[in-house]
Amino acid sequence: MSRALTASVTSVKPIKTPLTREQIRGFWTVYLGWVLDGVDSVIFALVLIPALTELLPSSGITPTPANIAMYGSLLFGLFLIGWGLSFIWGPLADRFGRVKMLAASILVYSLFTGAAAFSENIWQLAAFRLIAGIGVGGEWALAGTYVAESWPEDRRKMGAGYLQTGYYFGFFIAALLNYTVGATYGWRVMFLCGLAPAAVAIYTALKVKEPAQTHKTAHHAGRPHAPTAATRTSWWEIFAPAFRRRTLTSSALVGVAIVGLWAGSVYEATAVVTLATRAGIDHVGAVHLASIGAAVLSLSTILGCLVAPWLAERLGRRVALGIYFAGMATSIVVAFGWVFYMDDGLHLFMVSLMFLGFFGGNFAIFSLWLPEQYPTRIRATAFAFNASVGRFIGAGVNFLLAAAIHWHGSLGVPIAWTAAAFVAGILILPFAVETRDQPLPQ
Repeated sequence: MSRALTASVTSVKPIKTPLTREQIRGFWTVYLGWVLDGVDSVIFALVLIPALTELLPSSGITPTPANIAMYGSLLFGLFLIGWGLSFIWGPLADRFGRVKMLAASILVYSLFTGAAAFSENIWQLAAFRLIAGIGVGGEWALAGTYVAESWPEDRRKMGAGYLQTGYYFGFFIAALLNYTVGATYGWRVMFLCGLAPAAVAIYTALKVKEPAQTHKTAHHAGRPHAPTAATRTSWWEIFAPAFRRRTLTSSALVGVAIVGLWAGSVYEATAVVTLATRAGIDHVGAVHLASIGAAVLSLSTILGCLVAPWLAERLGRRVALGIYFAGMATSIVVAFGWVFYMDDGLHLFMVSLMFLGFFGGNFAIFSLWLPEQYPTRIRATAFAFNASVGRFIGAGVNFLLAAAIHWHGSLGVPIAWTAAAFVAGILILPFAVETRDQPLPQ
């Protein structure tokens, strides 16, 4: 009987640490910022064809399908360069606090997304998207660091998965906006919708408190206003022998994931519009289908984000990420290398978006894995750096894609070749540091 009693006691799942009111409010605030970040990121993908069709002639360029695809890739690449330059937010967050810099990053991408509505040529649009990318890129590192440090140890891993769903819920909202506002009022009004996050930035700065862990570290280090030399030191420390392997492997793996993000999601709308036009569907119908495709992609990615932390806890971070990478490689090859060239491939391509979306949820693994690899004093710097290097890799791939699409005359085969990046990622994974069952470093 004692054995049965012991077994029944051990089988009871431990009660999760309850979240405080401040932790809940802080989470929903950064979550909303991450949602709006997702809206901003995908707006250009949804309006690419109508925007460039209007702006290319005013820039002295003929708006042929090949030119639209090529210059679209160049603008995506510039946006990713902006994302890459967002590494500046990391040291600033380690020095002045996560919340203030989070509010600043939201304000930057909000204002310059709205400014894109007033573009008179492609060069102005490129400048606005570059600067907006700097703001957008800061959100992931700062929001991910905030949740990791503010939530209890037994909840932060699923918290990372919940947080990551916000970005893709933003895809769904952008698709809904495009289905209604974009199809009716045009691409400029879509960019004006990007001004909404400014209100979130103001609320964040006024109402959300810094994580307690950040306060302790800042007090111990004699901050919050540490000298500039301390900020420079944090850059060098992420390459110290204790962290060099983590930094090199993490930045490479994030780069692989970003290549897949931009191949599988950003080109979704253009691919659907192309297939719809090929099927004889008019412009408004094609825009509606592209919006439905973005909604399918976002909802399936949300599911992938929720499964990712659970899988990472049971199989480890490396194995879980390997499964997602293998799924992405297969999905991209099937969707863009095969289905895209079928005469009646529209419906099957819409189905393939479910798989592209689910395996695109691999970013949730990074949201819990990256904070686990570094102590509090350099966590935001490391997170931002790893994400930024990955974005520069993604930008380089997009510039190559622009040339490949122009040479090939379509986007299918060049996009399909990006699956090779995931194969490289799987080969890198054994060298990454496994952190399963390890608490968040102080």
